[in-house]
Amino acid sequence: MSAAGEKLAIALGMLVLATSCTTKFHTSTQTSPSANVTEVTNSQTVAAVTIDGSSTVYPITQAIAKQFQAESQDQTQVKVDISGTSGGFEKFCAGKTDINNASRPILSAEMEVCNKNGVRFIELPVAFDALTIAVNPQNTWAKDITTTELKKMWEPDAQKKITKWNQVRASWPDRPLNLYGAGNKSGTFDYFTEAIVGKVGASRMDYTASEDDQVLVDGISKDPNALGYFGFAYLEENQNKLKALPVDSGKGAVVPSRETVEKIQYQPLSRPLFIYVNAQSAQKKRAIKDFVDFYIQKAPTTVASVGYVPLPEEGYHLDKVHFTRGKVGTVFEGEAEVNLTIGELLRKQAKF
Repeated sequence: MSAAGEKLAIALGMLVLATSCTTKFHTSTQTSPSANVTEVTNSQTVAAVTIDGSSTVYPITQAIAKQFQAESQDQTQVKVDISGTSGGFEKFCAGKTDINNASRPILSAEMEVCNKNGVRFIELPVAFDALTIAVNPQNTWAKDITTTELKKMWEPDAQKKITKWNQVRASWPDRPLNLYGAGNKSGTFDYFTEAIVGKVGASRMDYTASEDDQVLVDGISKDPNALGYFGFAYLEENQNKLKALPVDSGKGAVVPSRETVEKIQYQPLSRPLFIYVNAQSAQKKRAIKDFVDFYIQKAPTTVASVGYVPLPEEGYHLDKVHFTRGKVGTVFEGEAEVNLTIGELLRKQAKF
């Protein structure tokens, strides 16, 4: 499509949205009752952008928030918290936050809560992750691991039964197997259990759990008998404290990396990462619109700098078009999708 054609399409999209009461963005500073606004002493109003959710997406959003605040001309404050994807959606669908970081798509039950509370959302993929299996650097015996072995470790039947390394692979030593993983409010927990065990939420529960990936990193780095899983950016940030295990899903062991994600080799542990934007907040609070525009612009370089896999240019272009048009809803029909590739994600977004 020519540049003129694209502008016309966007203009028409905006007209349709305006007449159908679908979200349209304004420059108005009007705020919703749930919006956070701070009055300062000189009578100027400083808007606060409130963000919660996934610790996996946190490094991207936090880095962009710092850039945005440094360049902001109106002292806009951006507050980024961590409570896990599911915990974040609880707040987001209650209208308590403007943006939710998510390491999986929004689920049907969460969509129902959002709908009940009148919260309409814009789904924006921002990166791909290589969900990483890590051990302590003092672990000299584990050189790789299969998805079958991971299932044997993590399935519900393993609880209080699979407690030593040699129970997983006979050549591994008779040492305690100490597991560290995502808490059940985490999108990483949802994705890992579906990809490895075969059912969302199916997991042994006798392990050290946290919605904060840094807590898991710290635990594994101090425990020679540990194994855990978390987002790839936390490996990149802590390479001197951790050792990643190549994962074999039946076609040979593959290390987590940008290259293996892009070449569709690191499966089934490659997954998209998202932000979800409250459409009403973006309409009523100029700060939200400005921040999300800035986020989409900075995402390609920031995603790479914190250790994740950027989307192709087309992906961020689609984000910009969907956000500008106020395109609410999801392309995932309320389910997390295992083995999704970057190309498949882009095709979904292009049809949206």
